[in-house]
Amino acid sequence: MPSVISTETILETSRLRLRPYTLGDEPAFYQLLNTHRQHLRKAFPDRTNTVYDLTAAARALAGFARDWRSGRFYVFGIWAQETGAYLGDICLMPKLSGEAEIGYYLAPEAEGHGYAREALAAVVGFGFETVSARQLTIRCYQDNPRAHAVAEAIGFYVAKTTPPPRRRWWSSSAPIEPVILHFALDKP
Repeated sequence: MPSVISTETILETSRLRLRPYTLGDEPAFYQLLNTHRQHLRKAFPDRTNTVYDLTAAARALAGFARDWRSGRFYVFGIWAQETGAYLGDICLMPKLSGEAEIGYYLAPEAEGHGYAREALAAVVGFGFETVSARQLTIRCYQDNPRAHAVAEAIGFYVAKTTPPPRRRWWSSSAPIEPVILHFALDKP
């Protein structure tokens, strides 16, 4: 794996600009998370629980910058090329095994326009070419067919399924955890 990947890295598609967060992105980042906290909480509890005001947003973005410089985690904000509107983010986390996991979210009003597919395709190229991953993975809930369609459109396949943990007899009223699908894409 490359030792240092520039924090100036920008990925552009026909409609999107993906770039590492910079100073001044805190308001857009916080506003999206705050406005759509309930919608994003299930899949992104760390983000929704830790980014509770602008100061926390600044801390999160500073952490992303540190992670980027160390090669631990690469987080790109997603902006619309035409309007400059902030739409969400997508990240790639390399693992020692040569695998790298991708996670992403969009504001609900940005969903259904093909932005997730565009952003994912760009990050797949970054993961294989720049980070030198041998396999990319995505985890998503079984009850999220839109996420499945996005992954499959790029060529990901279901590699495994993680069933919910068994309920203990004393916790029968606890909510049932959802089934998680693990999608994979091997380096061509």
